[in-house]
Amino acid sequence: MATAHLSLSGLRRSLSESVGGMPRAFWWLWTSTLVNRLGAFVSTFLALYLTIERGYSASYAGLVGALYGAGGVVSSIGAGVLTDRLGRRPTLLLAQLSTAASVAALSLMTHPVAIAAVAALVGMSSNASRPAVQAMIADMVAPGDRVRAFALNYWAINLGFAVSSTAAGLIAQYSYHLLFFTESAMVLACAILVFVKIPESRPDRSAVPLAGEKQDDRRVSMGTVLRDGRFMTVVALSLLVATLIQQAFVALPVAMGRQGFSSSDFGMAIAVNGVLIVLIQLPVTRLIEKREPGGVLVVSSLLVGFGFGLNAFADTVPFFVFAVLVWTVGEVINTPTQMGLVVRLSPVHGRGRYQGMYSMSWAAANLSAPLAGGFVIDRFGADTLWTASAVIGVIAALGYALLLRRLGNEETAPVAAAPAAPAEVTESAAPRTDSVA
Repeated sequence: MATAHLSLSGLRRSLSESVGGMPRAFWWLWTSTLVNRLGAFVSTFLALYLTIERGYSASYAGLVGALYGAGGVVSSIGAGVLTDRLGRRPTLLLAQLSTAASVAALSLMTHPVAIAAVAALVGMSSNASRPAVQAMIADMVAPGDRVRAFALNYWAINLGFAVSSTAAGLIAQYSYHLLFFTESAMVLACAILVFVKIPESRPDRSAVPLAGEKQDDRRVSMGTVLRDGRFMTVVALSLLVATLIQQAFVALPVAMGRQGFSSSDFGMAIAVNGVLIVLIQLPVTRLIEKREPGGVLVVSSLLVGFGFGLNAFADTVPFFVFAVLVWTVGEVINTPTQMGLVVRLSPVHGRGRYQGMYSMSWAAANLSAPLAGGFVIDRFGADTLWTASAVIGVIAALGYALLLRRLGNEETAPVAAAPAAPAEVTESAAPRTDSVA
């Protein structure tokens, strides 16, 4: 009994350390993220919809996926500027309402040009929420808890993804159109939640900085962001890693389909990504959140690259599952560490623009990965793509190693930290407690 009591006590303490102390507004934002991802079907199964349901080629599926990414590239920058100027909450609401409408419209398109055009709109609207969400988290959460907060948000994304990817594989066998309309309804529910429960968090320039932090009143433009060499190096390396990870949603289903695997087989394999993140994201984050980011990102890049490289040897669903396990561990390490580094390098009143540029690296990966993946599979075969993925992982790791040499302790310290947030956020974000809401 004593051992059981100690184990239960240790579990409670571990849970408290993982999720405790976050402001109430953060948990409403977390809930919105979870609901959104529970219905995130279209981006995952778009390639299968186009190649299996509609009979288009892998190259056309890659082109549509690239246009989806191109829309995200444009909106990431624009939404970053809106996040700083208009506010986090209005930008998020605009993005979610636009996503709900465009996803529903995509299900009704039949002409290939119309499908491609609306897919670009879906990419534009869905990616526009990222800078606002990430800036909100940075605004709401104390500096020492930000890596953990980003990990919790990413955990919600993948908790929803683990459920939705499995369910979507089964629903797709019945009706792909049902996937589109379900996602539209779920995103609309998120918009309602944001409107009712989440306050604006944009810092007031006249607010007094938090204890131990400094105010940064520099005027920030997109030119400021582009001239920030350290930050743009992070963006470039993020693009390489994100391009690899995005192969899981275009190249991997196409390659598995050509090997004779079904949409359910792909759904089962890719669901492991979400399930594993749900299981290990929080304990792994506790191990890495205080470590120097450069070394952590080197390891993550190698795991992602070699994980995708293993697909060259996969000829059964269990082998594909094993490859997903390897690159998922790298993703778990990479994502919160890199997001935390981005906030540390961002001026307070330029967070939207900096987060927009960082989000652009992922949107650009949505553009480059489908084009590269579809082209390489059609012309050279899937094995060539997976071998190249391993090489890119090594290149990214070398880049992070060089970045680690450039960024000493002083350089990676926060260049600007959050001033006191508006009253409704500050109250719940005051001294840390062990409650989760």
